[in-house]
Amino acid sequence: MRLWGITGTNGKTTTTWILAEFLSAAPDRKAGYITTVEAFDGKKRFYTGYTTPPLAQLKEIYAAMEANGCTDCVMEVSSHAIHQNRVGFGEVSVFSGGAFTNLSEDHLDYHKTMEAYFDVKRDFAKRIAASAPGAPFVVCLDGGYGREMLAEVTRLDLNAIPVTRDAPRFDLSSLQLVGDYNESNVLVAAALAEAAGVSHDAIQRVIPTLKPRWGRLEFVPCESKGRVYVDFAHTPDGLEKVLRAARGFTKGRLWVVFGAGGNRDPMKRPLMGNVCACLADRIVVTSDNPRGEEPMAIIKDILGGIDGDAGVDVEPDRLKAIEFALRGAMPNDVVLICGKGHETTQEIKGVKHPFDDREVVRSFRANMI
Repeated sequence: MRLWGITGTNGKTTTTWILAEFLSAAPDRKAGYITTVEAFDGKKRFYTGYTTPPLAQLKEIYAAMEANGCTDCVMEVSSHAIHQNRVGFGEVSVFSGGAFTNLSEDHLDYHKTMEAYFDVKRDFAKRIAASAPGAPFVVCLDGGYGREMLAEVTRLDLNAIPVTRDAPRFDLSSLQLVGDYNESNVLVAAALAEAAGVSHDAIQRVIPTLKPRWGRLEFVPCESKGRVYVDFAHTPDGLEKVLRAARGFTKGRLWVVFGAGGNRDPMKRPLMGNVCACLADRIVVTSDNPRGEEPMAIIKDILGGIDGDAGVDVEPDRLKAIEFALRGAMPNDVVLICGKGHETTQEIKGVKHPFDDREVVRSFRANMI
C-alpha cells in the first residue's frame, strides 16, 4: 500500500480528501484516508480524535486498509506528528510522496517561532527523501512560505513539483469548491495524483464532482434572510482566505462570527481580529473552544487587533452570537461562522459539551426572540 502525506498550516484536510478521490479514479486503485475530520479504511468511516493519530492507532488503520483492499493511503501529517515522530518515519510509515500546502501563523505555543515551525515542515520532506529517494513532493507557491519550501525541497533527492493558480495544469472552470485557496488545494492534489500514476483525463473527470463538505465553506440552509456558511478557518491566514472568497459572492454585507481557542497560541488572536476588521462589514466576536481560559480574556486579546472605528459586537455565548448574526442578516448578506467547522463539541473548563455550528444554524427560527 502506497502512503502519501499532506502537510501545511491550512488546506490539509481538503487536499487529503481530494487526493484520495483522484487516486480512486484510476483503474484498480482504491484509496483510504486519514484526516482531522474522519478516516476511511476502505469500508467504514470513523473519527480518530487526532489530525495524525498515534503510532499504535496508525498501525491498526493501515492493517484495516490493506485488509479492505486499499492500494493507497492519504493522510494529513501535522507538525506535532513530524516533530514527535508520531508516524514512525521510514519504519512503520514509508511515504511514497508528499505535499506542502502553505505555512502561516499557528501553533506557536508549541513551536515558539515561525522559523522553527518551518523547519519542522521541511523535515517532513527530508524524511521522505531519506526513505524514498526521488519521490514526488508537491509544493504550492500560492500560500505562505511556498517559495522558501520549494528552494529547500529542490536541494533534496526528491522530484520537486511546484504548482500555482497562475499556471494551472488542469481546467478548474467546473470546480464547485469556492475560493482561490480551494483551487490551490485541487491543483496540489492533482499534481501529486498525476505523479502517482493517475491519468490527466481521470483527474479532470473528478474535478466537477468535488463538493464542499466537513464545514469547509459549507453552505447551511436555514431561516435567516442571509446566506449562511460554516468554515473551519481558525488562523489569520485561514480567515483572510475564506473572507476574501466570500466577498466574491456577497452582494450585501459580509458578517463574520468567530473566536479563538483557549490554551493555544495567543499571538494570533489580535491578528485574527485585524483580518476580520479589514475584510468583514459586521463582526461578532464570541467563544471558540475556551478550554481552561476565561472567554472574555480571549475576546479581549482579539479586540486588541480591531481598530476602534470598526463595528463589532461581543457575545461570549456562541449560541447567542450565531443567532444574533442570523437574525440581523438581511437579503443579499452573507454570514460566515468560523473556527469550528466540522467540530461537534465545545470544550469549556475541561468538559466537552455537544455543539455543532451547522446544527445551530439549521435549528434557527427567525421568529424566536
